[in-house]
Amino acid sequence: MVKVQEILAQNLKKNRRMLGITQGELAERAGLSIHYLAMIEIARKFPTAGVIDRLAAALGISSNELFAIAVPPQMTMEEMQKKQEAILENLNQGIEKALNKLDKALETRCECGPKGKGKSGE
Repeated sequence: MVKVQEILAQNLKKNRRMLGITQGELAERAGLSIHYLAMIEIARKFPTAGVIDRLAAALGISSNELFAIAVPPQMTMEEMQKKQEAILENLNQGIEKALNKLDKALETRCECGPKGKGKSGE
């Protein structure tokens, strides 16, 4: 299965190299740390939508172009549709995991309340 973050990583690196800029230059243009950008380029981190928009703007391309898939000429429409569905499923799973983590963090925070007090803040 094709992973969305791997597609992003490949396209990010390809577009950066086509511009002839370093990771440091792209990181500066996008307002990111070079370490975070490097982690995105090796598919170890997946950025937020806002960061994706900043990266695309820094590269002078649309956000959609960062997720473009090179389609072999012999690929049928059905195969391409299956690949797109797999990518969307992978993306949905990532979003669901992130939302679950956020829910758990919020539950934990609500249970403790401010300065360790109860739910009502008493």
